[in-house]
Parts: sequence; structure tokens; C-alpha cells
Amino acid sequence: MSSHLPQAQSNGPPSAGMGIQHQPSGQAPTQQGQNMSSQNLNQIVIEYLVKKGYNRTEQMLRHESTHLDKDGKPIGDRAEDSGTIRYCGDFRRLSTWIDSGLDLYKFELKRLLWPVFVYSYLEMILNTYPGDAEMFLREFGQQFEGFHHEELQQFATIKLPEHVKDNAIAKLYRETKYKLPLNTTVYHTLLTFLESNSNGRNIPLHVLQTYCEIRETQRGPLEPYSFEAIINQSTDITRDDSDLQEGIPGAFTGVTNKDIMNNNAVLKLGFNALESELAADVRADLEEEDIKHPSRAGATSLVEEYERKIKREDSAEAPKAGEIPYPPSRARDVRMEVQKIKEHRDRFKIDSRTGGVGAGISVCMWTFHNTLDTITCIEFSGDNTLVAVGTEESYIRVWTVNGAILESSVPASANDPRPTSSRRLIGHSAPVYSVSFSPGINNGSDGDPEVPPTGSKLLLSSSSDKTVRLWSLETFTCLVVYKGHEGPVWNVRWGPFGHYFVTCGWDKTVRVWAQDHISYLRMMVGHDSSVSQVAWHPNGAYVFSASDNVDKSVRMWSFVSGECVRVFTGHTDFISTLECSPNGKLLASADGGGSIILWDLATGTQIKRCRGHVKGGVWSLSFSVDSDCLISGGADGTVRTWDVEVPANSYKDGGGEIVGTGGQADVTRINGASATGSQPSAGLGAGGKKKGKDTMITPDQISAYPTKKSPVYKVKFTRMNCGMAAGVYLS
Repeated sequence: MSSHLPQAQSNGPPSAGMGIQHQPSGQAPTQQGQNMSSQNLNQIVIEYLVKKGYNRTEQMLRHESTHLDKDGKPIGDRAEDSGTIRYCGDFRRLSTWIDSGLDLYKFELKRLLWPVFVYSYLEMILNTYPGDAEMFLREFGQQFEGFHHEELQQFATIKLPEHVKDNAIAKLYRETKYKLPLNTTVYHTLLTFLESNSNGRNIPLHVLQTYCEIRETQRGPLEPYSFEAIINQSTDITRDDSDLQEGIPGAFTGVTNKDIMNNNAVLKLGFNALESELAADVRADLEEEDIKHPSRAGATSLVEEYERKIKREDSAEAPKAGEIPYPPSRARDVRMEVQKIKEHRDRFKIDSRTGGVGAGISVCMWTFHNTLDTITCIEFSGDNTLVAVGTEESYIRVWTVNGAILESSVPASANDPRPTSSRRLIGHSAPVYSVSFSPGINNGSDGDPEVPPTGSKLLLSSSSDKTVRLWSLETFTCLVVYKGHEGPVWNVRWGPFGHYFVTCGWDKTVRVWAQDHISYLRMMVGHDSSVSQVAWHPNGAYVFSASDNVDKSVRMWSFVSGECVRVFTGHTDFISTLECSPNGKLLASADGGGSIILWDLATGTQIKRCRGHVKGGVWSLSFSVDSDCLISGGADGTVRTWDVEVPANSYKDGGGEIVGTGGQADVTRINGASATGSQPSAGLGAGGKKKGKDTMITPDQISAYPTKKSPVYKVKFTRMNCGMAAGVYLS
């Protein structure tokens, strides 16, 4: 049987649609055969493969032949194809693709640029492209100056292949594979791009395959109490797992939150003055109130108090008027401003005190019983009349704080129209992780029908079903379902003036929404793992977010621009709660290790660390209205109050800390804390039981109030500086 394959020694031009024709034996090749190019030869083979039905082989040959020049040589191997064309072009193409990609993936993909840059530069030196390498370093090195200034200085001294072998940092990179943990979705997106843009000479793909070790990962547990986190703890896997480590041991990666933070951005932490029309209406109402209810002897009038408030506002440090649009003011807004002035004059003043000196702050505790440990979150309304809880059974329940009948325009049930003190809100299809009441205030009208109501009328809830729901507290029905997060939504918070709210979730994003828009207005991306906590600045111009036990950082975002303006690092455990002070100057964050850190927003630096809660976490924080006192509650079953100011005379022990002995003397002191304001030992958990380890208590703790068996889910300072707390009784 004769072979049907073409023979190179007897090539002759085929006829169209014909098989391979052979030259007769002994006949010299024709001139046409001598001038046949490799492209004609490829065409001959392609036509033959088509005729025989080898379709896949034919397609591969067509693809590969497109990367050959007229002489049949690979285009990438041409002598004139210098390092500038190959390395610079591919690096520029990768950078452009990352910058034009989705914000959700952009932060993580930018981690690729540094190792691709380093190994491309070193290969250009080794391949004797010194001039091109210098051009490559000059064009692309500037973007890494902020993080890798010292490395770039050393790379600039490398000119010859011998220098690569002698330079310590270059030798470290060449001998060790660069670890790159990438989210699974990001990893596959990257591979798709690299393979579809190979063109036979893809330098980034070559670098990643040769010098890098890419590991697919979920980038950390979903949340502190997620299934993955529990499994890791039970198998003794540390939170900073080796799979999440990045770079080369001994070489700086330049991607940690501590090193990428830029805390030099100018902030506007002041408060805008009231609109002229609103201010005129407020002043008129205050004058009327002074006439109806004259102030007592020695006390300032409401108008005088209002004038003092205006002088305290620093408009130079306030955001520009109109930067954040709000709906027109209403009679309700006027009444709220009037009530704030009255409360500011009449509220209980908290004197600065530390170490148990002075009377303790009053705290009222609400305890929920028979919950079967299904409550996930608790929240009080702004007017202190309602309390809401979210549950693992996907519903929300709202109570009146004083047990009164819960007013509603719709009966609780058609079969049972009797009034009740609580209502159940059903709509979510998964556990509810956060609830938030719209801003409200007790209007002090004593039931006067002519005074507009100023209480909370709306409730937000976030759930593991990826949605946020808006509920009416007049009809107790769901008004809107907001969708956008790609995973569980861990937290939701109303803005200080209503209308806007912020959410965070498993997808590592922070999103700002408007009440009247179905889609989010801003998406902030930058955290390295799931974002579990959010808070607002009191002027409404900034948002704070905290990531879980992989990232452990707090970020401050500008609502107007969406840019990250501060990064706060210092926690060694997952961050469990955030709260900004009413004066807009301080931020308090707490973690699962029981530490509370106070931050100076203007400088982005840590002021001090408060210790007293035992291991298990601080679950809630709240500042007094004057920002001079902080209240906290947590898993150890205690409510603690702290002096915000740094103590003038700290203790002599290092760091100004004292140690609780955890003995019987501390049990006596902790039981008397509510009456005397004495300082108890933090070595006691719920019920006054002794813990195995001593716990440091910083001297700025004012007092502590223990529960019996109730972890404290929520604490809050009222506008009159009374403390409120809520927890769940554990039987």
C-alpha cells in the first residue's frame, strides 16, 4: 500500500483539488519548486489535511503558521525582536487589562505586577538586553516606588548577567519561587486572559509558570464564626495560614495593609451648618419654647444654647455644601434639631474620671430569655422606644422597650387582630445578621398631636440570602429589597441623617445605597477578605469598614469620591465592632481578643489600647454624646465604661496597665461595681466565675457591670447619657 503523506524530497506544485504529485525519478527540480516559500508549503499541507479530514490538525497548523515570518522562523525568535518589544509590550498589556477590569478583582490582580516586573527585568539582563532593561526599569518602576524603593535602587545597579548572580536580592528572587495566593475566580479569569492573548510570546505567562507558585484560595474564612473558621480552630490551624502567605521569605511584598496605607489625605471632619431656611425655623421654634417654658434660674436659654452650638461648628473643616445631596428638610427635621438643643442643655454631664474614681454611669440592661440561642443581632431605635433582633430562622422581631402596645396601621393577623407589644417581620430566606433603625429622636411632646413625630419609622436588615430589606415600622411590611452583594451581607448601617445607608459582606466590598435607589451608589474595594463591620462618620461624609481575621484592618472611605483615605492596622484578632465618636475626631474599634483601640482620625494614628474584657470579643461600642466616655459590652457578660481621655497619671507598670488577680476579692469588687463604680477584675466571666489566666485592665476603665449568664450583644448611650445594654440569657 502506498503512503499518502507528502515527501519533502519530491515536492512539486499540486493542482487544485489534486493529491501530491511526485517528480519523475532522475528529473531535476523545476525553478518554481526552488522558489517555493514555506508559506506555500504550509498551504500544500493544509489542503492535504482538509482533503483527508484531519480537521483538528489543520486548525492547529493554521494557528501556528500565523506566527511565522516569510522565512518560516517564529516571529518571537527574530533577532530584531528586542526586549523592549517583547517584555515592555507584554507588561504594558497586562497592566492595561488589570486597570480596565472589574473593581472587584482589580486590587487582587495588581499583586501580580510586582513579581512579573521583577522577573521580567532580571530575564532581560540575563538575555543581554541591558539597554532595554534600563528602559523597562525607567518606564514601569515608578509605580512601585512607594512600596519597593530600596529594591528598585538595587535593581538599578544590575547591568550584566554576572550582577544577577552576585546581587543578594536578585539571587533571593531567582532561587525562590514567589508565592501568590489568588481567589479561585480571579485565578481562572487571569488564566483565560493569558491564554487568549498569548500570541506565541506571552512573557507574564512564562514568568508565572517559571518563577511563581500560585495557590487557589478563598482568601480567609467567611466570618469569625463560620464553618471554615470553626474547622480551622478545631484542627489547630492558625488564622494566618501558610496558604495565605505571599511573596518570598526575606523579601518585602509591598502588599500588607500596614505598608499600603496612605494616611496623609486631608480630611474634612467638621459639620456643615444648617441650611438657612432650616436654621431660621429652628431658631423661631426655640424662641417659642423659651417663652412657653422659661429656663430655670442660672440655666441658659435654648436660644443661647443654640448660639453656642453654632460657634462650636468649624465650617472650614466641613465638607462642601451640596457635595452629598439630601432630600428637602421637613417639619420633622425642625423638631429634631429643637429637641437636640434641649437635650444638649439638660443632659447628664459625665466628668472625666479613671480607675473607679467618681460615681458610675447608670446602665439599664434588657435580657432576652428562651431564645434557644438563635438571636444573631440586637438594635435599639434612635428614640429608645423600640428594640429589634435578627435570628438564624431568617425573621426579625420588634418589641416596644417598655412593654407598651406596638402601634401599627395594620393588624398583626387577620385571625388575631388584638394589639400586641411585638411584631414579627418575615421575608428573608436565610439568617439575619444585622438590623438598623432609621435615625430618630424622642420628641418630648408628651403626646401633643400638633408636634410631628420624630421616632424611627424604618428598619433595615441584612441577611445571608445576599439581600438587604427595608421595612416600614408603621405597617410592618417589607417596602424594598436591595440586591447587589455576591454573597452574605454581614452588616448594614443607616447614615447619620437617614436617606443613605452602608452595607458590607462576604464579597470583600463595602457599598453605599440611597433609600430611593434600587442599585448601590458606591462600591468600595480594597479589603483582602470578607468585610464584617461598618460605621459612619457623624457628618455623613465618610464610611468605616473592618475586615475579618485574615485582613484585620480598618479602612476609612470618602463617600463623595469612593477613595480609601485612611488605613488603621494594629489589631491582632478579628475586628468585632466599630464606632465613631459624635465629635467626629475619634474612632473606636474592638476585636475578638477583648482589646479596644482608639484612633485619631486626623493623623491616622493609634491613641491608646483599652483592655479589660476577657477573651471572646467585644461585640458592641458606643460613645457618650460629648465623646468623653465609651461604653462596651461583649462575650464575657460584662458592660464596661471607659474614660476616652488619656490618663494624666498612668500606673508605673509598663504600658500603664494593672493586673486583676481573678481571686475572691475581685468577685466582691465586681458585685459592687454597679453601686460604687469600683474597678473589677476582668478575669471573671459571666456569672463571676474565675478564669484560668490573669487579664490586663488598663487604668482608663471607669467601671464594669457583670451579668449572670448573658453575653452582651448591644450597648448604647442615649442622648441624655444614660447607658442601655441588651443580651441573651444562656441557660
